[in-house]
Amino acid sequence: MATAQIPRQRAQRLEARITPGQKELIERAASVQGRTVTDFVITTLQDAARKAIEDSAVWHLSEEQQKAFVASLMKPPAPNRKLREAYSRYKKYAGKR
Repeated sequence: MATAQIPRQRAQRLEARITPGQKELIERAASVQGRTVTDFVITTLQDAARKAIEDSAVWHLSEEQQKAFVASLMKPPAPNRKLREAYSRYKKYAGKR
């Protein structure tokens, strides 16, 4: 009887060189969570990647910077010549649609 081939969803490979101490630590962490090393590493790396991306997308402003930002939203400067020209071009373009 032939066994059915299960399609591999994980087609990409990621390799890293680590010290014996790092390997032991990772294996122990996976073990205490009842997971395989692969599952532990993938999940941990995904979480770290998401956090790194999220941290780069969030602004961290001082109190002074926050006040300046809010003030510029509440009372923006009057449009200058270049902005008025850009708006005129936009109106012409949007009107042709």
